[in-house]
Amino acid sequence: MTVMVEESASPGTEAGSEQPKPAADVAAAPPAVVPVAVPDPDPGYTASGVPTFEAVQEKIETRYGTALGARELDAETPEGRTADEQYEARQRAAAEKLEEIRASMHRQDNA
Repeated sequence: MTVMVEESASPGTEAGSEQPKPAADVAAAPPAVVPVAVPDPDPGYTASGVPTFEAVQEKIETRYGTALGARELDAETPEGRTADEQYEARQRAAAEKLEEIRASMHRQDNA
């Protein structure tokens, strides 16, 4: 969006000069018009600068989709498969340890 702004000089002077113009020229010369670019407001924010619900939802969905895609690509690499295998091994070990602790607690209750 472009807004036109007039440059105004003090009466009797031309813009950019310090010498007074003759009175006849002041009335005859139109004021200079300079275009000024005004940015359009961001559609994801209200006039007071608060993000809209739709903008926040879109940002979250975009990040979630990116994370899912990165995870999928990572799982296809040898390093990603190794990391998945290590994670699963730790999960199995943790589950076994938890079961061992529970079993020992039940033995103490029965004694």
